[in-house]
Amino acid sequence: MKKKSVILVLILTLSTILAACGSYKFEPEMNIEVQDFSVTNQNNEKVNLNDLKGKPWLAMFIFTNCNTICPPMTYNMTEVQKALKDKGLEDYQIVAFSVDPEVDKPEVLTNYLKTYTVPDASKWQLLTGYDQKYIEQFARKSFNSLVKNDPNSDQVVHMSSYYLVDADGIVVKDYDGTTDVPVETIVADMKALTK
Repeated sequence: MKKKSVILVLILTLSTILAACGSYKFEPEMNIEVQDFSVTNQNNEKVNLNDLKGKPWLAMFIFTNCNTICPPMTYNMTEVQKALKDKGLEDYQIVAFSVDPEVDKPEVLTNYLKTYTVPDASKWQLLTGYDQKYIEQFARKSFNSLVKNDPNSDQVVHMSSYYLVDADGIVVKDYDGTTDVPVETIVADMKALTK
């Protein structure tokens, strides 16, 4: 009886090890179509949804005057990009929608990005060129995400998630962008979507 238990434990251990060595299978957790848009990036260039289609992208909502979650979210995204680069992944974009478009003009966004050590700035699209009402509705409809101007301060309430958008413009997953960023999972998911 003892011998059977030992064999069973060995079989379970071996199957666990083999499963861990197997190929990673991406599982979408969301299915939200990103609404079409035509906005301006940090280089004062027009960007629309079709410009981003054809490769996966990571989206987030930030603003340059933020004194809470945006600095760690932006820093963490540079760490995600380093991990993507280390794995040799090239076909992706990082898209940051400003939730304070009145302040975040293209030159402000350019200067904001320069305050971070970004592995490849050409992959970043920091977007503006719309009004506050637009971004609040766009975030809700396209990402099921809250964006709300705080009338009592210069801050904007918004979610701290990163969103994975596939090559067809569908939001398929979200991740914590501030404290427990699952960098390895993001890289594995991005790799699965770029194949």
